[in-house]
Amino acid sequence: MSAPISDTPGNADRARASLEALRAEIAKAVVGQDPAVTGLVVALLCRGHVLLEGVPGVAKTLLVRALAASLELDTKRVQFTPDLMPSDVTGSLVYDARTAEFSFQPGPVFTNLLLADEINRTPPKTQSSLLEAMEERQVTVDGTPRALPEPFLVAATQNPVEYEGTYPLPEAQLDRFLLKLNVPLPSRQDEIAVLTRHAEGFNPRDLNSAGLRPVATPADLEAARAAVAKTAVSPEITGYVVDICRATRESPSLTLGVSPRGATALLSTARAWAWLTGRDYVTPDDVKALALPTLRHRVQLRPEAEMEGITADSVITAILANVPVPR
Repeated sequence: MSAPISDTPGNADRARASLEALRAEIAKAVVGQDPAVTGLVVALLCRGHVLLEGVPGVAKTLLVRALAASLELDTKRVQFTPDLMPSDVTGSLVYDARTAEFSFQPGPVFTNLLLADEINRTPPKTQSSLLEAMEERQVTVDGTPRALPEPFLVAATQNPVEYEGTYPLPEAQLDRFLLKLNVPLPSRQDEIAVLTRHAEGFNPRDLNSAGLRPVATPADLEAARAAVAKTAVSPEITGYVVDICRATRESPSLTLGVSPRGATALLSTARAWAWLTGRDYVTPDDVKALALPTLRHRVQLRPEAEMEGITADSVITAILANVPVPR
């Protein structure tokens, strides 16, 4: 009996090459954000969602739009504001006077890649409208569940420096995000490259003029996911992931450590990273590489630790340095 198309080694190799080509394609629009690009690809492989955090103007929105253009995915953007209603995201029933019946009008969540811009600017009631979509990949309106397209990924953005008029995401919703990616300010050389592109006529609102084209398809993504699912994980690696997560629960700097769901997420992202780098097995270095973006939003600092300048990243980094690495 022949193997399914998505499971054949040749398709997996082609899928890896296609996803690797994303870097060069997205670089036509976004300069110097390779870690964020990689994180978005890892999230797609793991069927997870991403929270992008960075100051205004570092191309968070452009990054997601460039990814969608390079992956041949349907994308929609929602600007989250204080007056946004849940139905503005999920859709609603609309009365048709001609038929005297209600019909469902899908909201922007019915897409492959939803860009939830400035998600912390909308009240918790609207934020929670995404919970079912992110976890169950469906939307229930008037008691009727409606499945979302596949693939489906929420890429939400928030600014770390603005607190007035914002509504911080609760821990339960933060935990729904597979990764939290920090999008930093560019280096001097990268910023010069950005300005040079704009001086030469680059228009961030017109990605077609920048030459972006799809270099991967949903079929490539399906083949890649099948290959990631076969990436071997030894008992030692599983124990290593558990030890890291348990150490966060015992840290004196934290009031909230990583849950078993967070441990599962770290194992998944490490497998995806191992496959992307060309291996069919996970190493401790794969776990370390994805520990910060996978865990930083799943822990909560004690107030006194925050006052001392301790960050979630510094706590996790210290834990990685102290937990014994399997050989």
